[in-house]
Amino acid sequence: MTDHDQTNPLSPGLYIVATPIGNLGDLTMRAADTLRRCETIACEDTRVTGKLMHHLGISKPLWRYDDHSDERDRARLLERTRTAAVALVSDAGTPLVSDPGYRLVRQARAEGIAVTSLPGPSAPVMGLTLSGLPNDRFLFAGFLPVKDKARREALEEFADLRATLIFFETAPRLLRSLEAIGEVLPGREIAVARELTKLHEECRTGTAGELAAHYEGRPPKGEIVLLVGPPSAQPLGTFDVDALLRDALQDQKPSHAAASVARTTGLDRKTLYARAMELKE
Repeated sequence: MTDHDQTNPLSPGLYIVATPIGNLGDLTMRAADTLRRCETIACEDTRVTGKLMHHLGISKPLWRYDDHSDERDRARLLERTRTAAVALVSDAGTPLVSDPGYRLVRQARAEGIAVTSLPGPSAPVMGLTLSGLPNDRFLFAGFLPVKDKARREALEEFADLRATLIFFETAPRLLRSLEAIGEVLPGREIAVARELTKLHEECRTGTAGELAAHYEGRPPKGEIVLLVGPPSAQPLGTFDVDALLRDALQDQKPSHAAASVARTTGLDRKTLYARAMELKE
């Protein structure tokens, strides 16, 4: 669905519009044009979107649509899209990426309502491009669980996946997540990308232990994209296997240590277990 006449209102339908994740200069010309020409804007927080509208000099009705919106809110928006152009935005970045909107878009498509998406800022993709981690295969998995057990289980689920893992994380939980990654996915290269597109943008790489040591003395601020490199497929001779096993054996049984190193390196678990027992003795 496209409309190239910039003097007339947009055709009725739902327009998914990516907004800046920090630097307002990252809003695309097409996104600004769509926000000016639509008739209603659905947003997570009217105060946040209101600031963007003020920056653009735009005045439009703002309808709140967030995680707490119910079927009546969705039906109201869908009814509006039948006769008018409705823009869907999130507080920052591309809507539907760990943000509300999935059910709205799915139902709109099911009901034959025109839907289009405008490409733009995306924190997971920006973090990936900054990190230098392998980017031929990657998985975005949203936020890691808050509870320790659930966090470990989530990481274990992805342990054998040969792809870079991308998570959102909050500053207060970063150290706990780094600790869990160090235990479940030892030896992986990790990147912490934070304050993306802002004045104090940072992308720091290292092992879980190295990054934890850094941020223990310098508590992080801002929103964080946490990236974990894939397990290496290198042959046995290129690894310092003993070092990996010794590190894992500090707080794990030999069987668990062998399993952890096997996930990291792709090496045979039984061989690693035998060596772990030798080191333990």
